[in-house]
Amino acid sequence: MSGGVFERSEQGVPQGGPLSPILGNIMLNECDKELERRGHRFIRYADDLMIFSKSRRAAERTLKNIAPFIEGKLFLRINREKTKVANVTKVKFLGYGFYIYWGQGRLRVHPQSIRKLKDKIRQITGRSNGMGIQRRKERLLQIVRGWVNYFKLADMKNILKPLDEWMRSRIRMVVWKRWKKVKTRFINLKKLGLDEERAWMWANTRKGYWRTAHSPILLRTLSNDRLKRARYPNFYDYYLQVTV
Repeated sequence: MSGGVFERSEQGVPQGGPLSPILGNIMLNECDKELERRGHRFIRYADDLMIFSKSRRAAERTLKNIAPFIEGKLFLRINREKTKVANVTKVKFLGYGFYIYWGQGRLRVHPQSIRKLKDKIRQITGRSNGMGIQRRKERLLQIVRGWVNYFKLADMKNILKPLDEWMRSRIRMVVWKRWKKVKTRFINLKKLGLDEERAWMWANTRKGYWRTAHSPILLRTLSNDRLKRARYPNFYDYYLQVTV
């Protein structure tokens, strides 16, 4: 489809349909067999392929030798822009990164995957998306569960608590935005246990939304425990549920 108009395709199959991955795996199964025959260590998911070598020179030689097989015998086109020789710690594969710990390869969440996650959360906790409170909670829960289940093979305990703190700040910010008027802020701050004098002072604050979200007042009135009781999700707790 181009510009909303269907066009006849002379080669390949439409992406997104059930036939595309089936045919892709059938074709690339021959590539798997060839790599095994040559004694290479590799991993492939659909059309994403990594081949492991002991040195850069060996990796360059492998790429030079396997490319003619893929393009010449299987008649598949290699994406030259995405194909490269690199140290495994510099590579992103299916959203995962890699690092070496005591001589062993370990999985981590690639920084780019964390940035994409934060972009999604920003959209959901944005002021102009028109979501109600319940719908926002549901979407955040979907993202937390989907993301943790996908990346649970990675060593990610150490990134989840900072991620939760950041997401809670976004939640506090969007709640503060919803209390748009001074009167609304004053009433809600009092309901959450703040004395009248400080509630009035903070209801009239000129600080920006993000700074207010990190203020001692919102950290106390919209505490971690209160957000949890309000059934806002968090990454760390869900990670413990699915990995213990």
